[in-house]
Amino acid sequence: MREKTTFALYFGNRGFFPEKLIASARNEITEVLNDLGHKTLVMDEDATRYGAVESSADGEIYACFLKEHRGEFGGVILCLPNFGDETGAVSALQDCGVPILIHAYPDEIDKMGFTERRDAFCGKFSVMDVFTQYGLPFTSFTPHVVHPSSEKFMEHIKTFDAVCSVVNGLKRMTVGAIGARTTAFKTVRFDELTLQKFGITTETLDLSEIISRVNNFDEAKDSYQAKADKLKNYTNWTGVPDMAFSNLVKLGVVIDEVIEEYKMDAVAIRCWLELEKQLKVSPCVLLSELNDRGIPAACELDVCNAVAMYALSLASRKPATCLDWNNNWGEEEDKCILFHCGPVPQSLMTAKGEIVDHPMFAKALGAGCGFGCNVGRIAPDAITYSSAVTKDGKLEFYIGEGEITPDVIPEGYFGCAGVARISNLQDHLRTIGYGGYRHHVSVTTGHVRAAVEEAFSNYLDFPFISFI
Repeated sequence: MREKTTFALYFGNRGFFPEKLIASARNEITEVLNDLGHKTLVMDEDATRYGAVESSADGEIYACFLKEHRGEFGGVILCLPNFGDETGAVSALQDCGVPILIHAYPDEIDKMGFTERRDAFCGKFSVMDVFTQYGLPFTSFTPHVVHPSSEKFMEHIKTFDAVCSVVNGLKRMTVGAIGARTTAFKTVRFDELTLQKFGITTETLDLSEIISRVNNFDEAKDSYQAKADKLKNYTNWTGVPDMAFSNLVKLGVVIDEVIEEYKMDAVAIRCWLELEKQLKVSPCVLLSELNDRGIPAACELDVCNAVAMYALSLASRKPATCLDWNNNWGEEEDKCILFHCGPVPQSLMTAKGEIVDHPMFAKALGAGCGFGCNVGRIAPDAITYSSAVTKDGKLEFYIGEGEITPDVIPEGYFGCAGVARISNLQDHLRTIGYGGYRHHVSVTTGHVRAAVEEAFSNYLDFPFISFI
């Protein structure tokens, strides 16, 4: 998974406020962020008065500082130890190109004298007002002012880190479409040009090229043994024929090579029926292992859900998976079974899976042509879920939160599944259906909806439906 965001730190000032507030803030903010695992970039203290911005001229100096370090930071934290200068802030940050968190220090009730009072509570409004006038997007959390030593500040940083991760990741995303859409699955149709309009490049490869590379693969290559060792330790292969295992190893290496060649951040794969007919394997476990490495891999060539998976994994910094809205759970209207054949990452499962001959393909094509289905159960945890469609030139999402429950799915239910509890589920399903969203849903662990929504609405201009 990606490293935590490196933050450029900005300190605002107004000349008649006590300068000691700037010095203490520089030390406090830097120390807290470093303790949280974030690298920081701070302008030299002698670049301006106290290393702060208190005029348009200072803002231009800070803008040059950011330009010198372009590409080294993923977000800016605009810190107001006191009221600050809003015009200087615009000069400094209007071209920074990354998310901006506006943070303001709180005053203390027993320190309201002229030499100690901050007025950052008020000054934050001025910066937000002028940024809005200039059309400069920014992020602000509640409460309005927090001290860097507080738990609330640390929560703000965690969420803002996720915002930066989503924004910066999706702005430069490449998604791979390996194979054509299965004819029957019109539900996963998408528009490449719409994705490109939002900075998402689609690289397409014909499945015949993948199969040809597998058939001509030299098993003497080091990459073959490395992949074989990885897969053997990844899940349970008892009863899997040697030829099926070998073909899965070769297919796994070829997919890895394609991902590297085209610098793909996520992939969607045509997973049936050609791979089953020609290679006698089902690629579910390979998608599972890719997802476990933090490379979102969607089945059934669902490119839009590969994008949604990537957004979720960027926010959570944990693996994501693509599942079906699949079954009701008795009479409990806020529960359903989320399922897929086996692309669920091992780290999201209760235990190691078991590779079986995919029963759907065994029925359709005959036994022995679908080994690769990774059977298991999804571990109980909080979840954030999402899905996406391209519609009328827009990339639209829905986002919600829920949990995977400890409910036990009976034996005999094949694939990898879990029981999800989601408040007002029936209303959400109705909205999903009428909105033209697909039967797939992307899922990651943890509750990260707030960060994804902030990234989508404030920085990426993605329309979305929020399920609460």
